[in-house]
Amino acid sequence: MTTPRQHLADIFVELAGGNPDEPLDIPLLLTSLVMRSRELVGAYACGALVTLDVSPTEAYASDEGTRELVLGAHTEGQGPGPECRRTGRPVPRTDLRGRVARQRWPQYTPRALGLGYTQVAARPLGGHDHAVGSLTLFGSEDMPLTDEGLRFSQSLADIVAIALLRDLELNRSRTQTGQMERALISRLAIEQAKGVLAAQRSLSVDQAFVILRGHARTHRRKLTEVAREVVEGQLTL
Repeated sequence: MTTPRQHLADIFVELAGGNPDEPLDIPLLLTSLVMRSRELVGAYACGALVTLDVSPTEAYASDEGTRELVLGAHTEGQGPGPECRRTGRPVPRTDLRGRVARQRWPQYTPRALGLGYTQVAARPLGGHDHAVGSLTLFGSEDMPLTDEGLRFSQSLADIVAIALLRDLELNRSRTQTGQMERALISRLAIEQAKGVLAAQRSLSVDQAFVILRGHARTHRRKLTEVAREVVEGQLTL
């Protein structure tokens, strides 16, 4: 039988992205964040949104109405979620029925109230200098947001943020590695072509390169393509 402590440990592993050797499943991760936040924080509803430069905006929520609210806030740039992402700082619990909320988010607040929410708070997914998303938590008359729950929500958000930023860095590293490999392959092809052409025409490698480059420019072709054809015997210069 799973103990409460073991259950909590399993949740932390789940929110950390699971196996680090496998690609991060962002939809599954955000869905888990939303569901676990409701379970552990005691929020009436939750929504999470992530904006990464390697993928489209991802938004998940505990219900469709909340998801539309979160997406609408992102599109309009108004609400606790967008504010949280811009600043990288938590948006404290705010009473949606009060004057502050109406003045701060004039379009967002009526929609949230229409869904039955009376309180809202948001937590950044990431640090002050790089928030890649936000976790928005909603309270109601029957299920108000608590101080303890909100403190715990930041811990959940931090775990997910680490997983997201780690995956983002890995993707960038893979891209850079791929670019370096392609550049090396291209360079090798050109060097081989210079050697082939120099041997065929009794030229220096510098003279061979001038001919290769001139042919590529004249015919508006990539130098690497010309080089490969010379090496493979498909092109004689």
